Amino acid sequence: MANTTDTAPSNAIARLVSAITRPLDAFGGPAAVLFLRIVIFLTFYRAGMTKIADWDNTLLLFEYEYMVPILPVAVAAFLGTVFELGASVLILLGLFTRLAAVPLLVMSLVIQFVLGARAAAYDNFEHYFWMAILCYLIAKGAGVLSIDHLLAKRFGLK
Repeated sequence: MANTTDTAPSNAIARLVSAITRPLDAFGGPAAVLFLRIVIFLTFYRAGMTKIADWDNTLLLFEYEYMVPILPVAVAAFLGTVFELGASVLILLGLFTRLAAVPLLVMSLVIQFVLGARAAAYDNFEHYFWMAILCYLIAKGAGVLSIDHLLAKRFGLK
């Protein structure tokens, strides 16, 4: 016959750990995903606002410094600005988050691996953090504190 008093301290510890982690799971996880969305929003929205603040300078940067392959200068500048502003706002709101994160991930990849290969100033470890956050948002979505979640509940998708 097993002695139940041997497991009593471990059960008490398990209950204590559960009492601590349950609220963290319920509130900490959604808050953490919201924080990640805010970080991405601020990063890309600020960059987009800088571009529209001086469009002539933006075109010069795309032509002589960024030299993005494939796209014409004006098209690359326009798309980059639209994605930085539009996609970042969608991510902040948690609306079409997975879709909105894709162009920002592509931009981050281009910045790090295309521009970074040409100029040391663009080879920045910070871009890997952006890419990690964006990959998380693409894989997992915006979380429960989002319009995506509300829409999914409303239309019975969750």
